[in-house]
Amino acid sequence: MPSDTRPEPRAEAPGSNRDRLVAAAQELFWAQGVGATSPRQVLAASGVGQGSLYHHFPTKHDLAAAAVHATTTAGLDAARRDLGAQGSAVERLVRYLERPRPALAGCKVGRLVSDQAVMDDAALAAEVRAYFRGLVDLAAAVLVEGGLPDDAARDRAHAAVAVVQGGYVLARALDDPDAMSAAARGFVALLDPLPTTSEDA
Repeated sequence: MPSDTRPEPRAEAPGSNRDRLVAAAQELFWAQGVGATSPRQVLAASGVGQGSLYHHFPTKHDLAAAAVHATTTAGLDAARRDLGAQGSAVERLVRYLERPRPALAGCKVGRLVSDQAVMDDAALAAEVRAYFRGLVDLAAAVLVEGGLPDDAARDRAHAAVAVVQGGYVLARALDDPDAMSAAARGFVALLDPLPTTSEDA
């Protein structure tokens, strides 16, 4: 069952001061956006000193770039674990679609898309676009392995990514995390023509 509680910014994230700053920025960007987040807020949430902030990130843009990269990297790594595991094409895609997600809190990268401060910045926008292209590429590769032609695989891969993103929107609009699960189940039902039995690696 997806969680419906947005995590609070972490004041004591483990690791180095740099890691703690990046982790705090990630949570604040998720909660309120890049444009609305100040370095002072990141400092307060991270628990590190001001000198550490400006040592690691001389500008807010430097911090934003590091936090956005960390967020997109974590998202793609999670998708690779789901889609690269053993199983048939359908089983792996279902694993990706039905992974527990914070439905009411929203997608961390999807949140960035709605942030004008991100999409107006060429470097940050490129990072976000690369993330979504990466998701489509990963899902399409699995579907090609499942026997679909390249064009059909990419169409369904786009649809799979859209189902997840749309599921976040629907869950928040209805205040119902189960709406996201229902969207995933509905899409999975359309995959029946694909192989469903596991194959040897």
